[in-house]
Amino acid sequence: MAEVVFGNERDIEPWIELVRGMRDNFPGLETEEGLDEYRTTVLEFMTENRALCVKEGEEIVGVLLFSITHNMICCLAVSPVHRREGIASALMTEALGRLDRARDITVTTFRDDDPRGAAPRALYKKFGFVEGDFVIEFGCPSQMFVLR
Repeated sequence: MAEVVFGNERDIEPWIELVRGMRDNFPGLETEEGLDEYRTTVLEFMTENRALCVKEGEEIVGVLLFSITHNMICCLAVSPVHRREGIASALMTEALGRLDRARDITVTTFRDDDPRGAAPRALYKKFGFVEGDFVIEFGCPSQMFVLR
């Protein structure tokens, strides 16, 4: 089973490399400038113990950022090579255990008509999230999911 740990600043380069390789799945990260801003955000989350990751040796194969203030999952990514190994579920379980279950927990992902949304939508539904409002994030049509 995947061991979920808090990421720290020593993990930032492999973290960014994972996300760089998947940047087409993350609106707003298509450019180096977007990735630089994301790096700053990840480092901030790391200092506040809100950045979870799964490592295989020195390589990071899964990441998740969560916000306690907004009670939400902010970013979830798993290396394509390591999908279907339970990494996303392990990250979600850990994050949900750190969020306030007495309040709605939210996450956004691609809409149903976007093929990039199939896997994350299935994962969120597995954890009991239900479809919510349609939103636009970073210029991309998205949908909020809510865990009540």
